[in-house]
Amino acid sequence: MSTPQEAITAPPKATGFLKDNLRDFGMLISLAVIVVFFQIATDGVLLKPLNVTNIVLQNSYIVIMALGMLMVIVTGHIDLSVGSVAGFIGGLAGLLMVSYGINLALAIVICLAVGAVIGGIQGYFVAYFKIPSFIVTLAGMLVFRGLMIAILGSQAIGPFPPIFQKLSSGYVLELISSSGGLYITSFLIGLVLAVILIIQNFASRKRRVSHGVETEPFGFFVAKNLVVLAAVGYIAYLISSHRGLPNVLIIMAALIAAYGFLTTRTVVGRQIYAVGGNIRAAELSGIKANRLVFFTFVNMGFLAALGGLVVAARLNSATPKAGAGFELDVIAACFIGGASAYGGVGKVTGAVIGAFLMGVMNNGMSILGIGIDYQQVIKGLVLLGAVCVDVYNQRR
Repeated sequence: MSTPQEAITAPPKATGFLKDNLRDFGMLISLAVIVVFFQIATDGVLLKPLNVTNIVLQNSYIVIMALGMLMVIVTGHIDLSVGSVAGFIGGLAGLLMVSYGINLALAIVICLAVGAVIGGIQGYFVAYFKIPSFIVTLAGMLVFRGLMIAILGSQAIGPFPPIFQKLSSGYVLELISSSGGLYITSFLIGLVLAVILIIQNFASRKRRVSHGVETEPFGFFVAKNLVVLAAVGYIAYLISSHRGLPNVLIIMAALIAAYGFLTTRTVVGRQIYAVGGNIRAAELSGIKANRLVFFTFVNMGFLAALGGLVVAARLNSATPKAGAGFELDVIAACFIGGASAYGGVGKVTGAVIGAFLMGVMNNGMSILGIGIDYQQVIKGLVLLGAVCVDVYNQRR
């Protein structure tokens, strides 16, 4: 017979663990199901190397901005201005690099700094003036959409310098000759990243066990990591079979790792979740909630600027329509990935999964010839379903 202490620390059965962690695993399972469905429906086109690379490139800006939006949502707020800010920064980049011929590095620094300042201005109104974020960022969406049109003069600016284009359309330099159409350097980098991810998962589990924190059954944990290793390795193989790893994928991987570390291993990360869970209790415990909310908006502005630069580099021009609707895709990615509309809940991996789930759906429906009208309907229903699951978990 187990002692009370053993009953507390003993790992739960796999079925019970899955039931208790439906939020974390539900979207991952959904992504796998959707990939399999569209792979069959498109007669194998979905997972062709060229198409997999396109999915990554087409959704890179969503992933980048979703990381910032997740922080904002976790604190209990929202940012509707990210699409307009991304478009405005793309226009500013075109103005600086193309029209004025400013040095590439300096122009990028200026653009990122302006994005952070924009986020800071909006965050100041939200954090210190206590104006609802919905209103502040709705105003920001209108303001920066108008400013973008003003600086561009309703015309596209381009092309950008070739080196800037490589931000989104460039690929990792191959140090080893390709063999049989496979870019070896890119494939090895993908495998190394997969192994590092698995090692981190084992280290994290060991740490939780040592602290007496409930963990999933060991067999389930091993099986999950084998699936992750196989999936990441297969994706790395597909991407490496086209032109190798895109530069933007390396940027995304670095950001995902950095924000994953921030949210799970730092005091600031834990404080952000505390503020979103109960801001009054967080303030009573000594957390400077206003400052944290302010910096989450600064961070969001910075990542919106980076997303705008990625989009501009991919399009090779700054256009007045850039950024339109981006905020909807970014917010949807976070909610579909398990972030709570009530704040305090959400994971970096969930936001990334949500972004790629939306990307796979968009790509798969486009291949099947489904019109943009029905695509919007289906995405809206998926978002509503994700929020319903969130409400169900809250009530449970």
